[in-house]
Amino acid sequence: MEISVTLGPRGRQPRPADSELGFGNYFTDHMFLMDYTPERTWHDARIVPYGPLALDPAALVLHYNQEVFEGTKAYLQPDGGIALFRPYSNIERMNRSLARMVMPQLNAEDFLHAMKELVRTDRSCFPTSPGTALYLRPTTIATEASIMVRASKNYLFFIIISPVGAYFKEGLRATRIYVSDEYVRSAKGVAGSTKTSGNYGPTLMVAQDAMAKGYAQVLWLDAMEHRYVEEVGQSNIFFLFDDELVTPPLTGTILPGVTRDSVIQLARHWGIKVAERPVAIDEVVEGCASGRLKEAFAAGTAAVISPIGGLGYKGHDNTVGNGATGPLASRFYEEITGIQTGRREDPFGWRIKIA
Repeated sequence: MEISVTLGPRGRQPRPADSELGFGNYFTDHMFLMDYTPERTWHDARIVPYGPLALDPAALVLHYNQEVFEGTKAYLQPDGGIALFRPYSNIERMNRSLARMVMPQLNAEDFLHAMKELVRTDRSCFPTSPGTALYLRPTTIATEASIMVRASKNYLFFIIISPVGAYFKEGLRATRIYVSDEYVRSAKGVAGSTKTSGNYGPTLMVAQDAMAKGYAQVLWLDAMEHRYVEEVGQSNIFFLFDDELVTPPLTGTILPGVTRDSVIQLARHWGIKVAERPVAIDEVVEGCASGRLKEAFAAGTAAVISPIGGLGYKGHDNTVGNGATGPLASRFYEEITGIQTGRREDPFGWRIKIA
């Protein structure tokens, strides 16, 4: 795939010190775009200065949520190079999401080529402090103008990049999460395993209420019985019961996380017993009371590992372990971030050097 490049001025958006970047608040100087029509399929791959998209008010994405996105990161390496972490896993997941939303899939090598070239183009935007990275947001949207409820004929694929700071400025800290037994994130037969915006909007109200009560995130339960744990916020969840690491199975209602898979592979590599099985919230509460639940943590691209120190459920607070970050969560965090940044060996071939 040939990519045309039109360079714009550097420093388009003033950027603070690395320590003040936060997550997703700033963007680099350029973006990648590519169009789809039934006659030409994917075409006109281009890197252009970052700027607004021109959409017809009747574009189908605005009315019927034909939209799919991904999230991955590029990391500076000790030798000054740049590497992506498991990009093919993100590409495969995006193509599965596109298929579910009746949208055209993307050639994996073209997709990777686009990410590489955009990162290389905006290499000067890379933050350099420990814990920082470039976060890539590939997105596909329906652009055909119509308000008929049907799949679009035309689409736009674009990639933007956000320089992000260290997620935990003061070290890996355990948080308290709120268990929602009223609202749910998804249900069987819907699109819970699809990374589409329609899965996120309805969660905002519940998350806002949870934060107002002093919790960092929401733990979602299943839609049928409001009994089984599914996801925490936008991340997968793990529990260490005694000496067994447990996570809910992929049954179509939760996102198959790349970090989730990385944790499972690492745990088995280390000889830790791993189970993908249903986890009832009653088992979690009992585990907190008995001490059988040693640790709990979320796993996702943004924070990598987020330790959980307590859960609020039905008006009661339940402490996980001693309420602090556990040694296994710390071990996973250090190992995964070490592989990502080239500070540790990569026995799985997850790190893809691009510059």
